[in-house]
Amino acid sequence: MIVDVERVAHGGVCVAHGPDGRVVFVRHSLPGERVRVTVTDERKAYLRADAVEILQPSPARVQPPCRWAGPGRCGGCDWQHVTPDEQRRLKAVVVREQLLRLARIDIDVEVETAPGDVSGLDWRTRMRFAVDNSGRAGLRRHRSHDIEAVDDCLIAVEAVNVPDVVGRRWPRGAEVTVDVSGTGERAVAMGAPDELLTEQAAGRSWRVPIGGFWQVHPAAADLLAEVVRGMSAARDTDRCLDLYAGVGLFAGVLASQAATVVAVESDPRAAAAARLNLADLANVTVVHARVDTWVNGGVDADVVVLDPPRRGAGRAVVERLVQLAPRRVVYVACDPAALARDVATFAVGGYRLTTLRAFDLFPMTAHVECVALLER
Repeated sequence: MIVDVERVAHGGVCVAHGPDGRVVFVRHSLPGERVRVTVTDERKAYLRADAVEILQPSPARVQPPCRWAGPGRCGGCDWQHVTPDEQRRLKAVVVREQLLRLARIDIDVEVETAPGDVSGLDWRTRMRFAVDNSGRAGLRRHRSHDIEAVDDCLIAVEAVNVPDVVGRRWPRGAEVTVDVSGTGERAVAMGAPDELLTEQAAGRSWRVPIGGFWQVHPAAADLLAEVVRGMSAARDTDRCLDLYAGVGLFAGVLASQAATVVAVESDPRAAAAARLNLADLANVTVVHARVDTWVNGGVDADVVVLDPPRRGAGRAVVERLVQLAPRRVVYVACDPAALARDVATFAVGGYRLTTLRAFDLFPMTAHVECVALLER
């Protein structure tokens, strides 16, 4: 069918309407375009579709730099067909719309460029590859288990060396992770090995499990650490919590400001690494536990920093944090919808969103990183 694209939506798609009035979520399109689409998924209330022919293009449309990007191809990038400036504008629209729709907060949003980023390419330091039945590693197609046999990846840093990974033969069905650290170490592995890589951020060295969580943009860890430091404004008498702490980055930042810091992390490898990374800081305690369970114990906090997974912290955790009555909550979020839902729950408990910063730490994709400050 032919549709007129109306606006951007969350998740790397734009909204149109079909002849029967149903919403059509269209990938590979832009607001204001007229496109011919192929339907990829049909539901009672909506359709998903790919724009396969651009009849009236947007001025912000460009030729995708990657030849594996496009309808039915690699699912790693959502916005390769869009200028970098327009990508950031669209992400700002999405963040603002999610906060307005889910938290009833209308706030101007600017998505800031990552330091050192020029083209939106050559930034990804951590990648996962799926292996097809022939033993070749590739990248999954959008919303599919099918594998795109790429020869390279333009958003990966050169040291990932994608041609080397896809040129090898692997066990069928395996998952291959490639991590490149800021210190120049490279690891290629299957599964979750015990080895650690060394990163540098916030003036310290960090040991990070291969395949474990660390920000994928080279500028992200330093940038987020500095933003968290400023928003937390911890005092030397404060008791601080770092929830979903990973290998301890934000706990290390808070330790230089506060009286005590408790870092809580559920992943055993990350928690062990955090203990190693923070062993020299006498005012930091690392706890290996699920946050939603641990916060129900005897906990006190003046300042809370949380960096939950994509689904957010959730109502139960937020309501418990409200009961602790911290002076400030700094919320690091990789999904604006989850952030907005949790901000709405904080608002019911008497917390106001006073500052929001958003960063384009995932160029060419729909993902955007936000840091929100909530105050009582």
